[in-house]
Amino acid sequence: MATPMTRAEKAHRTRKRMLDAAAELFTEHGWAGTTVEDIARSAGVGVQTVYFTFGTKRAVLKELLDTVIAGDFDPVATLERPWAHEVVDSPDPAAQLALQAAGARRVLQRATPVLEVVRGAAGSDPELAALWQANQEQRHAVQLRFSEALMSKTGGTLRGGHDAASAADIAFAVLGPETFGLLVTGRGWTPDRWERWAADALARQLLP
Repeated sequence: MATPMTRAEKAHRTRKRMLDAAAELFTEHGWAGTTVEDIARSAGVGVQTVYFTFGTKRAVLKELLDTVIAGDFDPVATLERPWAHEVVDSPDPAAQLALQAAGARRVLQRATPVLEVVRGAAGSDPELAALWQANQEQRHAVQLRFSEALMSKTGGTLRGGHDAASAADIAFAVLGPETFGLLVTGRGWTPDRWERWAADALARQLLP
């Protein structure tokens, strides 16, 4: 006989069902084309359950974004996750860049559709504009830490005289959802091909 779910387990399952419904609706119909009522209906819950759990439609999108970037519900920052530690601790510069591309590929496969929803809504919604800006700053901060680690492995020298800040700018552009979406979604590249290209592009731009 199966062990009955606890109240916390039931709440977690319901929360996940609402986020899954929101992900499908937001990516299919956009921010403006999705209502809280739509999310509730698709998730099989009452409208008040969505409001009680999240508060607002914006809060649903924010939590959805956090979840798809992380890949789970654990409140662990990107730089504290095992894959990020592996990037920083990798002793070889080229291997580090390959790990950065691989980590970005895994995140972007999950998160790019939701990031596109946030970016698309940012022009008309100040709160979502702030969310998009915060996401950009967080992504750049991650790449800056990786670039600092890269410089420590190359004796402080990068191609073209780049410092950690400009190296982070390059990685921010190459490994961003805009580039991933353009090549994978728009041009039909496989994620594997994008990952190989991204690692090669970073190495050609940054390694002495």
